[in-house]
Amino acid sequence: MKRQSATVDTKMLIAGSIILAVAVAIIAVVKFDTTGKRGSGLGQEFIYDLKDLGKIDPNLILYKESAPAIDTGFTKSLAIALDSQGTIYVAGDKAIRKFNENGNNLGEIKLNDAPLCLTIDTDGTIYIAMKSHVQVYDGRQKPLATWQNLGSNAVLTGIAVSNNNVFVADAGNRIVYRFDKTGKLINRIGAKDKDRNIPGFVIPSPHFDLAVAPDGLLRVVNPGNHRIEAYTFDGDLEFSWGEFSNTDLKGFCGCCNPVNFAILPDESFVTVEKGLTRLKIYDTKGTFVGAVAGPEQLVQEGTPRICDTAAECQTGSFDVAVDESGKIFVIDTIKNVVRIFTRDPEKQ
Repeated sequence: MKRQSATVDTKMLIAGSIILAVAVAIIAVVKFDTTGKRGSGLGQEFIYDLKDLGKIDPNLILYKESAPAIDTGFTKSLAIALDSQGTIYVAGDKAIRKFNENGNNLGEIKLNDAPLCLTIDTDGTIYIAMKSHVQVYDGRQKPLATWQNLGSNAVLTGIAVSNNNVFVADAGNRIVYRFDKTGKLINRIGAKDKDRNIPGFVIPSPHFDLAVAPDGLLRVVNPGNHRIEAYTFDGDLEFSWGEFSNTDLKGFCGCCNPVNFAILPDESFVTVEKGLTRLKIYDTKGTFVGAVAGPEQLVQEGTPRICDTAAECQTGSFDVAVDESGKIFVIDTIKNVVRIFTRDPEKQ
């Protein structure tokens, strides 16, 4: 008898649960607003408008566009670099093109494939990172060397030179390589190492930049962690700065920002974000200083540019370089032009 009673009770419990679930579903259907006219039901603190995120307080914009844009002639531009004389180098399609600040074309290096990034040494040597290897040209644009292939997973998105060192950021393998100028691999930097307190690079999309700062430390973007990390050339992590925020201009937004950066003559940083296309200035300690430009200035839209695929994100991700006077040169990868920004004298 006890077993039968337990069975009856179980059946009644199940039936009651079903009735309750149906009742809740009916209430939900009645209350659910298919038109959206009644709003989300969330408090105001949970609601933000992407259009608002694309706007920057004009008082925080410290730079202004100072010259006509330079047409690169590329259908797909990817990266920019400057040499010590202020000559502008742009990587795009299957070539490197040189321009002066007036927009005059000074020459071209034709390549067999798309160059992803480049850097220029003080003696004029050009280091070009293709997808999986580095090519080297002299100042007269003559080929000097092709370095080792780094494998099918390699995606080389950042390159920097310092003394006898060439640093290459590989977004595909999530590692930084340190070579000498002959192309000999010296060591790897940034692999996850608990004993050395190195968290490893988080790279959700093909954006991974680096530069050597005046203090002698290598700066590397860890985009998935929304910060810039400082390493010795031997690979010790010294410190980092940066934080995530989708609402505060001081932080980096989205899945993986910043995507690119450059170091100004006063040792401050100009950073580039994708999605919400923004250029911002941080001091040497990573404290937010102000903005160069935001989506309204850069993409001439009131809303952020959201990309759906890796290819779209790469095309819409601007690159940046600076000259010795502090001018900021931006490669607009949507319009395929170089845009030049200078500090607004009224906001010094």
